[in-house]
Amino acid sequence: MSGHDEAQAPLAERIGLRIGSLSAAERRVAEYLWKHPGMIVLSTAGELGELSGTSDATVVRTVKSLGYSGLPELKREVGRHVVSDTPATRLRHRVEEAGDDSAAQLDQLLAESVDRLTETRRLISEPAFAAAVDLLAGAREVLGYGLGISELPMRYLATRLQRLGRRARSTSATGFRLADELLLLEPGDVFVLNAPDRLLPDMTTAARHARSAGARVLLLTDSLGATLDSLVDVTLPTVMSPTGLTQEGLSATLVLDCLLLALAKRDPGAVSANTELLAELRDRLAPRDMRSRRT
Repeated sequence: MSGHDEAQAPLAERIGLRIGSLSAAERRVAEYLWKHPGMIVLSTAGELGELSGTSDATVVRTVKSLGYSGLPELKREVGRHVVSDTPATRLRHRVEEAGDDSAAQLDQLLAESVDRLTETRRLISEPAFAAAVDLLAGAREVLGYGLGISELPMRYLATRLQRLGRRARSTSATGFRLADELLLLEPGDVFVLNAPDRLLPDMTTAARHARSAGARVLLLTDSLGATLDSLVDVTLPTVMSPTGLTQEGLSATLVLDCLLLALAKRDPGAVSANTELLAELRDRLAPRDMRSRRT
């Protein structure tokens, strides 16, 4: 490729061409820019440095190493693509590509789900999984954090842990409300962050505070492992849907089920006692007419 052609190449192509010549810190920035183009348009060099776990100087250096005159030029190029590539546009294209045959759609989505879970299993190492179980087993309290749809697996985790007799809660708070949630973290706690592929400043702040408070950090993610590596104790890959047509939290929820089963196996007596107590409380709280129908 000539110098002129390379100057016209899109960001992903430039990264592919030059990744071998970048330093480790620059590669981290390049990886973040490639996976989060929307954040390029919205962020300053300092914010991109924080999001990629580097610095503003490293961001500027990386951008120039990729052949741009500076961050403004990169923003202009990426901005043109982001404007025409909205979530609504992507979803419409994916729905159109699925076709009209309901049986074929069923096969397509089920096959994609199986592929996601198979790839998730391939990426999760046994030592990492065992370490994650150890974290949860030894936790004084577990705080799950996710934003948007990513909160649902965290709410599920908190509920299931409570039913196992363990202290747990979840939140999707941001800004000042998140500060109140983080204030309760103590040494011995575990902070579980469900961040599939989009890293927001609140997530980084929360993980950093958890570490400084003496809590351990467990990360569930599709593509942010390298970006957040220095802030977490254990990372479990959870592969996302390549089309966006299958449930975002599918892989994360199944991984949580595996962790919960491993926890239950460690203390079956406590699980049995809490299950009986839960059933008793439900019976007491049931409406009178339901109770009479059961007797």
